[in-house]
Amino acid sequence: MSARPASINEESDAEAPTATRGRSRKYTQVLGLINQAAIEVFASEGLAGASTQAIADKAGLSKAQLHYYIDSKEALYRQVLQDILTDWIVVFGFSDEAFGPRKVLGDLIRRKMMFSFEHPLRSRIFTAEMMRGAPVINNMMETSKQRTDQAAAVIQNWMNQGLMDKADPMLVLFHIWAVTQFYADHATQAAYYRDTAQQGEEKDRRYLIEQVTEFLLKGAGVR
Repeated sequence: MSARPASINEESDAEAPTATRGRSRKYTQVLGLINQAAIEVFASEGLAGASTQAIADKAGLSKAQLHYYIDSKEALYRQVLQDILTDWIVVFGFSDEAFGPRKVLGDLIRRKMMFSFEHPLRSRIFTAEMMRGAPVINNMMETSKQRTDQAAAVIQNWMNQGLMDKADPMLVLFHIWAVTQFYADHATQAAYYRDTAQQGEEKDRRYLIEQVTEFLLKGAGVR
C-alpha cells in the first residue's frame, strides 16, 4: 500500500524493544483496516465516487489520520488493484502440465470460484476498472499477461495431444473467467433466482463448484 514508511522496518521488528514492536504491529493493523475500508468504498462508489473521507470513516479514522498512512485516494486505488493482480497470479496459476486438463482446469475453476465467494468486492473492483477501459490497471498487467500466455500455450498442447477439443485456447480461458466471475459480480442475482442466501452455505458452494466444473470441462471437450 502506498504509505509513509513505519519508523521501524518489519525485518528488524524482532530485535526492537517491546514498545516499538507494538507500535509497528499497530501500524500494520491500521494499514489493514484502511485497505479493507478502501475495498468496500471503491466497490460501492468506484474511483470517481469514492472519497478519502468515506474511506477514513469506514476505517474508523479521521481524515488527517488516514493521510498519515496514504499519499492519495488514487495511490490507494492503485495499490488495491495491484494487490488483486498479485493474488490472481496465484489463483489463475496452473499446476504441472503433466497432470492433464481435467485436474489442472478443475483446480483453476475451484480456486477462481472460491475467490469469487470469499472476495466478491475485490472481483467487482477489477471488473469495474475493466469496464471503464482499464485506465489505471493497464500498465500493471504485464506479469498477468505473460502468465496467461503461458496458460494458453499449455491448453494448446493438451489440444494437440487430443486431451480436449480443439478451440482457441485463449477463449477457453476467457470462458472459464466469465462463468466463474459471474458468482462475484452477480451474486445477488444468482441468490435471488436460486432462492439461496447470498453468501451461500459451504455445501451450496461445493455444489456450485461441482456444477460449474462439470459444465466447463464438458464444454471444452476434456477427455
